[in-house]
Amino acid sequence: MRNSVFYIFVAFLLSTSLYAQGGKVVFERYCWGCHHQSAVAFGPPFTQIAQQRSAQEIKAMITDPASVSKVFGYKRNAMPKLNLKPDELEAITKYILSFKPKGSK
Repeated sequence: MRNSVFYIFVAFLLSTSLYAQGGKVVFERYCWGCHHQSAVAFGPPFTQIAQQRSAQEIKAMITDPASVSKVFGYKRNAMPKLNLKPDELEAITKYILSFKPKGSK
């Protein structure tokens, strides 16, 4: 029993780490030109996005920014539509949310 719990815990840590690493790769490939992790660039920083948006909202903004911008009340949209693979979308979403301040909802 203890061994199975240990292996589940290790698998969880590895998957979380792989998503973080994968998310960083996706960030470096597609996002870094407009977004920074904690500083304002052309687009908002990940710290701000993580604090204001849910995982579903982040995914929607990445996959259909023109429509989602209107829903959020923005007058214009500069975010390009990214055609990411499902695992890339999941990885970048988790990476962005990893910048959410500790203790915030």
